[in-house]
Amino acid sequence: MYRLDYPWLLLLIPVPLLIYWLIPAHKEQQDSLRLAFFSYIATATGLKPEAGAVIPKTNWLQKILAPICWALIVIAVARPQFVEPPIQKIQPGRDLMLALDISQSMETPDFRQPDGKNIRRVDGVKEVVSDFIEKRKNDRIGLIVFGQAAYPIAPFTLDHDASLKILAQTDAGMAGPQTMIGDAIGLAIKEFDASDADQKLMILLTDGNDTGSRMPPRKAAEIAKQKGITIHVVGVGDPKAAGEDKVDFAALGAIAKATGGEVFHGENVVDLAKAYALLDQMTPQNFKTLSYQPKRELFMWPLGAAMVTLVAYHLLMILIVFVARVFGRRAVTETATTSDVLKVHL
Repeated sequence: MYRLDYPWLLLLIPVPLLIYWLIPAHKEQQDSLRLAFFSYIATATGLKPEAGAVIPKTNWLQKILAPICWALIVIAVARPQFVEPPIQKIQPGRDLMLALDISQSMETPDFRQPDGKNIRRVDGVKEVVSDFIEKRKNDRIGLIVFGQAAYPIAPFTLDHDASLKILAQTDAGMAGPQTMIGDAIGLAIKEFDASDADQKLMILLTDGNDTGSRMPPRKAAEIAKQKGITIHVVGVGDPKAAGEDKVDFAALGAIAKATGGEVFHGENVVDLAKAYALLDQMTPQNFKTLSYQPKRELFMWPLGAAMVTLVAYHLLMILIVFVARVFGRRAVTETATTSDVLKVHL
């Protein structure tokens, strides 16, 4: 639709008329010369003397164009605009970081599917996590994988298809044989430093315990809490295993508790899917809908019309004066020529 940004300025349109009515005409005093034979000059020139002030006269074209130009200028100052249909944009209110353990132990083929078949832990995790990502359409999601070291493989993004493709290309052992949980949390904290989201959430998935991170997991969790990051932990694998392959739920619980998060168990595909379904319920998608209406400025059209009108009027006046002078000289020349002819005949 069309609208004026400052419609109240249209009240200025009748101002020149009010000035004409309310303010007296400007008068100037000038020196004059008294002529005793003024009546003879007036008669010779054909002018009729009038008493009082001399008021410059305007032609009918000026009386028409002047108010039109003034109205066009006022409309331009009122800033006409064309407002286009609103554009709605969904802005995520949360950044979600997924930190996935791809240490060598994730190669273990003990992850049971609903049909009873066993698959590798990493394959079951990728299947469930991919489904989780597909459902979080309005969250910016980032991916970190960790083993002997932690690596960011996808920044916070709404391009979930790209994240899923990257996730599909990861495999167990790519980050080394060990499990550095503290380093993964530390890397996530660094990634969140560039985030301005209202809520910051991290889901940490691992099948073992920390085996020598440079930053202790508990200390990293405390720093995350200070940064406003909530960490939920999902432990996968057999809790009865021994050594480095055993899931240390006590340590994982301490990490989650330090940040206000929860711990979930996922010993098979079904349990892991339930854990992520519960996480989906606990952390509903948070987003803000922004509405924006593009505007096109149109002030140049009335302003340009006023300028063209003024220029055209002055050019017309110049043309009229030029034509009058040309035809006036021609008339004088023709009169002189006729007089000479008459003299010759006489």
